Amino acid sequence: MSMKSFPKPSELPVPAGAEGWEKLYPYYLVFQDKLREQEDAKFWFCDSQHWPTVFKPFETIGGEFAVKCLGQYNARHLMIPNANGIEFRIHLGYLYMSPIPVAEDQIAERVPLFEERVGYYFQNWPRLLEEWHRKVRGTIDEMEKITFAKPPAVVPIGDIHSGKAMDGSEVLLDNYDRLIQLAYQNWQYHFEFLNLGYIAYLDFFNFCKEVFPNIPDQSIATMVQGVDMELFRPDDELKGLAALAVELGLQPAFADTDDAEGTLAAIQASPGGEHWLKRWDEAHEPWFNFTVGNGFYGHDKYWNEHPEIPLGYIKDYIARLDAGQQILRPVEELVAEKERIVEEYRELLDGDILAQFDAKRALAAQCYPYVENHNFYIEHWTMGVFWRKIRELSRIFHAEGFWNEPDDLLYLGRNEVRDALFDLVTWWGVGAAQPIGPSYWPEEIERRRKIVDALKTARPAPALNTPPASITEPFTRMLWGITTEQVQQWLGEGEAVDGGGLRGMAASPGVVEGPARVVTDADQLSEVQQGEILVAPVTAPSWGPIFGKIAATVTDIGGMMSHAAIVCREYGLPAVTGTGSASTTIRTGQRLRVDGTKGVVEILDAPILEGPGAHSHEHGENLQEPAHA
Repeated sequence: MSMKSFPKPSELPVPAGAEGWEKLYPYYLVFQDKLREQEDAKFWFCDSQHWPTVFKPFETIGGEFAVKCLGQYNARHLMIPNANGIEFRIHLGYLYMSPIPVAEDQIAERVPLFEERVGYYFQNWPRLLEEWHRKVRGTIDEMEKITFAKPPAVVPIGDIHSGKAMDGSEVLLDNYDRLIQLAYQNWQYHFEFLNLGYIAYLDFFNFCKEVFPNIPDQSIATMVQGVDMELFRPDDELKGLAALAVELGLQPAFADTDDAEGTLAAIQASPGGEHWLKRWDEAHEPWFNFTVGNGFYGHDKYWNEHPEIPLGYIKDYIARLDAGQQILRPVEELVAEKERIVEEYRELLDGDILAQFDAKRALAAQCYPYVENHNFYIEHWTMGVFWRKIRELSRIFHAEGFWNEPDDLLYLGRNEVRDALFDLVTWWGVGAAQPIGPSYWPEEIERRRKIVDALKTARPAPALNTPPASITEPFTRMLWGITTEQVQQWLGEGEAVDGGGLRGMAASPGVVEGPARVVTDADQLSEVQQGEILVAPVTAPSWGPIFGKIAATVTDIGGMMSHAAIVCREYGLPAVTGTGSASTTIRTGQRLRVDGTKGVVEILDAPILEGPGAHSHEHGENLQEPAHA
C-alpha cells in the first residue's frame, strides 16, 4: 500500500497578494522549476520550531547560518557516520528542511574518524568548553564595539597630513561586512558542542533501549534532569528581584509596569529602592540580553531594550509570592526523582554493563546542559547585539530618505544592503545632490511589505512530498520530533485518540486537565492565566516566567530534546510536543486533558469564546503523579 503524501511545493496555493514572493529571497533558498523532479522526490518538513513566522528578506540570515553550520559539524567536522547535514529551502515564507543521509557504503569508513574526533571532545570537555565561552564572549565584545556613523562632510586635516587617503566611508562598509562575519563566526561556534550534546544523550538513550527494551523514553530523560542551566538564569534573576521587592515592601511601585520609566522612578523614591535598583542593574549584564522570541527575527523584543517586559514578569512573581505560592523551580524534587530512577535501573545491572551504564549516563549528564545553555549565548545574546547594530545602520539609511520606517532595512537581503551602502557612500563621496536609493527603495519596500503581510495570512504545511517509510535520522527524531509515527498522525493514518483529540510526542510525564490558552505570538504571553494549558506552535526558552503558572504545554512541533520538552521536564510539567496542528485545532478556553506520559491531548468540550470572562478559568487539575519507571 502506498503511503499518503503531503502536497508538493507547487501544489500549495499562493496567498492573494503574495504573487512573486520567490524574488524576495536568494535563488538558492527557493525551489527551482528546473530541479522540480529531484526536489519533489525528497521529504521536507517545516521547521516552525525555530522559524514560526514568515521571513522578511534580511532575516533569512539566521536560518542560513544556523542550518549551514549545523550541517558542517555533521558532515565535515565530526563525520557522524549516518547523518550529513540538512538541505533547506524557503517556501511561501517558511523554512523547510530535508535531512541528507549518508550512503550505506560510506558509513563504515566514517566510523573511525567520528570516534577519534568525538572522543577528543568528550575527553577534554571542561577545557574545550571553557575555551568556547572565551571565543563566544570575544565575538560578542567585538560586535558591541561596531558602530555605524555618517562619514564626515570634510576629511579631517590630520588625515591629509598623515596621508591616510581615505574618506571614512570605508569604515561604514568594513563595519557592515565585519558584523555579518562575526554573526557567522558565532553560529559556527554554536554548533561546535551542540551536536556533541545530542550525541552523548543519544548514545545513553540507545544503550538504555538495548539493555532495558521496555524502558520509557521519559525515564531516560529523567536520568539527566535537574541540572543547573544558565538558560534559566535570566528567569532566576527575575525571581530574585521579586523576592527582594517583597522583602523591601516595594509592591506598590509595580502598579503599572507598562510604564517602565514611571515604575523605576517609583522604586527609586521608595525606602530601599536604591538597593533594589542596584540589584536590577547588576542583573542586566549579561542576563537581560534575552528576548521573548527566539532571536531569529529582527522584530524580537529584548529585555534590556524593553524593560517593561522583565518588570511585568517581576510584578507577576510578586503577586504570586504575596499569595503564598512557590515560584522556584522544583529542583530538589527533580534531583530526587532522577536519583530514584537511576538507582532503580542500576540495581538491575552489574559488572561491565553497570560500569558502561554509569559512564554513559555521566557523559550525557555532563554534556546535556549545553543543549540549552548555548541558546542564551548565541540566539539571545549574540543575536540581540546583532539586531541592535542592524537597527542602528537602518536608521542611518532612514535619515537619508532610503525608506519610510526606521527598521525597513529588514526588507532588503543582506547583499542588497551592501549595494545600498555603496550607493550611500558614493553620494557622500562625489558630492552629488542625492543618492539613488530614496527614489528606488521606498516604493520597492512597500511592495515587499505587502507580499510579506500576504504570506503571513496562511499557515505553513507541516511537510511536503511523500515521507519515507521509516524516519531513522536521529537528530530529526530527537530535536524536531519528526518520527514515522508522528508523520502518520499528520497524514491522518495514525492511531486515533478516543473521543477526538491529538497525539504527539510524550515529552514530559504527568496528566492534567485545564483550560487551553493558545499563544501564537510572544506578545500574547501576558494573557496567560494561572492553571491554563499552554498551546503554541512552539515555545521559546525565554518563556520561562510563565512556566510557573501553566499546568501543561502542547506544541505543534518538537521532540524529546526540544526546548519545550526540556523546560517542561525541568519545571515538572506534563508536555505533549510534535502534535502537528494543536495551535490551529484547539481554541482558547476549551478544556483539555493532557497526558504527557502517553503523548495524548483530549479536547473535552466545545470552544469557549474569548470575551470579558475568558480569563476567569479554574486552575489546571493534576490527575496523576508523573509516571517514570
